[in-house]
Amino acid sequence: MTEERQNAGEGGKSGQLKIFFGYAAGVGKTYAMLQAALTAEERGMDVVIGSIAPYRSLEDAALAERLRAMERLEEFDLDQAIRRKPDLILMDDLACENPKGSRHSRRYQGAGYVVSRAARDVQAKFLLRNGADEVVYPEKQLAAWTAIRYSADHIFDYVELDEEHAIFEVAVPEGWAEKTIGQLNVRRKYNINIMAMKHDGKMKLNISPDTVLPAEDTMLVLGNIRDIQRCFHI
Repeated sequence: MTEERQNAGEGGKSGQLKIFFGYAAGVGKTYAMLQAALTAEERGMDVVIGSIAPYRSLEDAALAERLRAMERLEEFDLDQAIRRKPDLILMDDLACENPKGSRHSRRYQGAGYVVSRAARDVQAKFLLRNGADEVVYPEKQLAAWTAIRYSADHIFDYVELDEEHAIFEVAVPEGWAEKTIGQLNVRRKYNINIMAMKHDGKMKLNISPDTVLPAEDTMLVLGNIRDIQRCFHI
């Protein structure tokens, strides 16, 4: 199981931290990390070994032997790593303490916000207890998106903002075609907002009461999910 976290580094550029989780020691976390590093190096990335614990298996040691030519930081320090600016740094035992005088007391504190992926609630609880700031369920979210997206031919996209609100991309209803937003009085009648129009893949964001709704365009509408479903018979 992996967890990814993003953080803005120097100059505002985002970095990414990928964490390999396992339910117990010896299940292959270090091996998976070393494999990923080898693949990254083969793709031309600048990979540096920050810290690797003593190898717990023959597989770890054999794979590490293939990486022995890789540059190593003598004793990991976040500021030193930032100055070095590699594409990828390997860090084993992320929860361990940093050397005295380091910017953070523990290694994982070098990143600002953890977003973890989970398939089940039990995984989410484990991740939240072990440093995750937020847990997402991509498979569950994809299933919900698919159920709505393909529930009707006039729905083209769907983005959930929270439990009650979403943005839908929908076809212009037949009764709305070639009329202005002001004529339809959309906001007052249906309690939704037309945010943009889309024509041949190009977005038009300059929306006003005088905007005409062409029959061949689609609309991006924002509102309460129930109101949108009621308005467009979803």
